[in-house]
Amino acid sequence: MSPAESASVSQRVAFVIELAERLHAYGTTAQRLEGAIAAVAHKLGLACEPWVNPTGMILSFSDRSRPGGESITRVIRTGLGETDLSKLCRADRIAEEVMAGRMGIAEGLAALEVLDRAPRRRGRVLQVLAFGLASAAVAGLLRLPWLDIATAGLIGLMIGLLEQLAARRPRLQEASDAIAGLVAGFTAIAVASLVGPLNLNTVTIAALVVLLPGMALTNAVNELTSRHLVSGTARFAGALTTIFKLTVGTAIALTIAQFMGLEPAVRAWRPQPDWVEWSAVALGAFAFAVLFRAHPRDYLLVMLAAASGYVIARLGGQAFGSPAGVFLSALATTAAGNAYARWVRRPGALIRVPGLIMLVPGSVALRGVINLVQQQSLDAGQDALIAALNTLMALVAGLLFGNLLVSARRNL
Repeated sequence: MSPAESASVSQRVAFVIELAERLHAYGTTAQRLEGAIAAVAHKLGLACEPWVNPTGMILSFSDRSRPGGESITRVIRTGLGETDLSKLCRADRIAEEVMAGRMGIAEGLAALEVLDRAPRRRGRVLQVLAFGLASAAVAGLLRLPWLDIATAGLIGLMIGLLEQLAARRPRLQEASDAIAGLVAGFTAIAVASLVGPLNLNTVTIAALVVLLPGMALTNAVNELTSRHLVSGTARFAGALTTIFKLTVGTAIALTIAQFMGLEPAVRAWRPQPDWVEWSAVALGAFAFAVLFRAHPRDYLLVMLAAASGYVIARLGGQAFGSPAGVFLSALATTAAGNAYARWVRRPGALIRVPGLIMLVPGSVALRGVINLVQQQSLDAGQDALIAALNTLMALVAGLLFGNLLVSARRNL
């Protein structure tokens, strides 16, 4: 019997609950979290029936050595998780050490509690800078003029600061998406009115890229296809709510600008050469490595995954059409993530999450809703919304077939 199995039932249950809370907080989807928790509990001599949704969990435990014995049920209320690849890897390693008997339950609990330490000031500054870099990189990917790229980067920095403030103020956090939309919209309008013409809506969307719920939409549909109906529906509704809040903020910005007499000069111009786009791929990959809080030793892996996902989608789209390119990229990324998890015995999320981030349909969906609100016509955003739906379906198909191509022996 391993040291973990020799611990009391209550100690083993406490460890599994602590692990579940942290995996949830680090952005693990419902089906993967339930599979991981059930596997860990089984290794510790427990039977666990988990039920997970985006804002909570119900975990029911019983001792496998005493069939028919007393069960323990915990109802846990959690916040929405955020991707944290570094802490996800550390939590996974702790679970592996406990299951292998190299670490006791008490040591495992203490190691998990260390993960709760607040990020240092340097980490928070890097997060703000990464917001600006990601926004500027997306503008570069779209080959926008230099003024547009600089404006998107400036707005991204402002939104990064806003997110840091909102993290410590619950009331501000509730309205942070709408405020971010307001800041992005008004700043872009001010620059287009007072400095020079911009691709106005495109700059606004590029500036808001980090807040866009494209990954949430993808995870929601993935959960629905995995028959996690409650979690998928709740996550889908949350993603749509985020899009609506961002749109409300930009609409308020437009109203304020009109009241102030600002008249933005709008142009549709994308003059940049190829090297700007490929430089933006590298910068964007680095920015997302920081935003996903990867450990510095994993930056190269995360950046390679993000850049590869974009390149496969780009080349596949040129050859077979945009949805086919997204499908091929999601297929390759998912299979590579599963293979990495099987052979290296670390979370496949290190490859899967960054590999999908530049493909997700959040920006297209936001463009469709913004156009709909601005023009007050259902026809205005129809093309963008259909494009978002096509991208979403291609992504989910790639995820499903990628899991078939290389089975996920490990759930993370």
